Amino acid sequence: MTFRVDLRTTASVLGRVLQYLAVPVVFPLTIAVYYGESLLPFVATIVVAVVVGTALSRLDPDPDLDAPEGFLFVGLTWLVVPLVGTIPYLVAGEGTIAAFPNALFEAMSGFTTTGATVLGDISVDTHGRAVLMWRQLTQWLGGMGIVVLMVAILPELGAGGAQLVESESPGLELDKLTPRIAETARALWLLYVFLTAILAGLLYLLHLLGLADGMTLYNAVAHALTTMPTGGFSPEARSIEAFSPAVQWVITLFMVVAGTNFALLWRVRAGDPDRLLRNEEFRTYLAAVAGVAVVAATLLVTGAGLARTPTGVPAIVGNVERALRHGLFQAAAIVTTTGYASMDFNTWSAPAKYLLLAAMFLGGSAGSAAGSVKIVRWVVGVKTAVRELFTTGRPDAIRPVRTSGEVVDEATIRGIFAFLFLFVVTFAVSTLLLFLDAVGTGLDLSVLEAASATVAILGNVGPGFGAVGPMNGYTDFSTQSKLFMVLLMWIGRLEIVSVLVLLTPSFWRT
Repeated sequence: MTFRVDLRTTASVLGRVLQYLAVPVVFPLTIAVYYGESLLPFVATIVVAVVVGTALSRLDPDPDLDAPEGFLFVGLTWLVVPLVGTIPYLVAGEGTIAAFPNALFEAMSGFTTTGATVLGDISVDTHGRAVLMWRQLTQWLGGMGIVVLMVAILPELGAGGAQLVESESPGLELDKLTPRIAETARALWLLYVFLTAILAGLLYLLHLLGLADGMTLYNAVAHALTTMPTGGFSPEARSIEAFSPAVQWVITLFMVVAGTNFALLWRVRAGDPDRLLRNEEFRTYLAAVAGVAVVAATLLVTGAGLARTPTGVPAIVGNVERALRHGLFQAAAIVTTTGYASMDFNTWSAPAKYLLLAAMFLGGSAGSAAGSVKIVRWVVGVKTAVRELFTTGRPDAIRPVRTSGEVVDEATIRGIFAFLFLFVVTFAVSTLLLFLDAVGTGLDLSVLEAASATVAILGNVGPGFGAVGPMNGYTDFSTQSKLFMVLLMWIGRLEIVSVLVLLTPSFWRT
């Protein structure tokens, strides 16, 4: 059998990625030096990344990625990089992530910006500031996309860069900001860095002004690194509930920004702010966040959103500001798949939980750091369904589907419906498998909790309900379930299609 994929070329480019991965590890290494913590976890990571990366890169000194190698490269990148990302956890050897399955879960959750955790004890006393900062950094690296970053800095990827970026995040056609895809990738990453720095500065400024107890420079940087990629990791066990209302309002705003198409944000920065409001997907995205927020806030302010009432009346009932803040915060966190929590929404009523469960299927804009289905797919899907109803009664009518005034071609529409079908099937089958494994291993998990865990993992949202609620984690799942969820995070980050392509025999054979 003749292979159609050049494995040496793919491995060579993957080696270059690992070599560059050693560079950001210097940041937590510096943190370890500053706080007097062990350097070994990060020195070991740098050594492995450089040695393995150099060995692989020498397999093909002059690599040239075609379409098949591009798909394989993208898939392998999102597997191999998290494997290397486990090294700081394993070498540090502290807490639940000292075991390999847990370390792999945490690393994959970080790089895919899922935000689900198996850290039984989220504490700098247990893990150290440097290891927890590495955990934050993995999400920042994965948010805008490792492959997009590589397209920006590796000249050998320039020719096939557009195909690589589209392989990583299939959907509507890539919006090129410049004539060259490498320049576009650099522009997006520069904007990403700029927004991260702005958020870190604002959070620390709140602390200096006395409006944010606990939002030290360390915490400001740590949360900026996981807000902009819509990741949701926090070095605080209570997530954003640990901070003041001022912090929660600022992070809410930046979660909404992070869920916006970065190409649109770039055009706003370039002097075309009207482009945002002219974009139909952006308007729908804002409407989705606002709609979920209004319903959630109404339920909270009336008390109908709370599952149980402690002695007396909960302080949130009748408090419009608190209800609005928590409702809007959780709406933004769930729709954008950031997964932060400003309060324990496990205490919400069943209707409020179902509202959040539905919001997990939305996702942010295409071209953003958000996961899940993405708003544009729902827009096109609904418009196509309406068109089918219209043309059924008028068979001779020609009615193209448009978004923001542009016609969506039929191939894209077919791709969107294929994705929606695959997402729903994967969700349903995975929910069943996780629920059955929970029953078999004695884990107390309801069907709603299993469903929330599945969509939270597949959609890269993070927390679910019950045992996997925002103040809990995935620690109690069996090893086989954790490894299965690692696979789901990988599939969800690559948006299913790119993974399934690798499983087809025609992909490998000429």
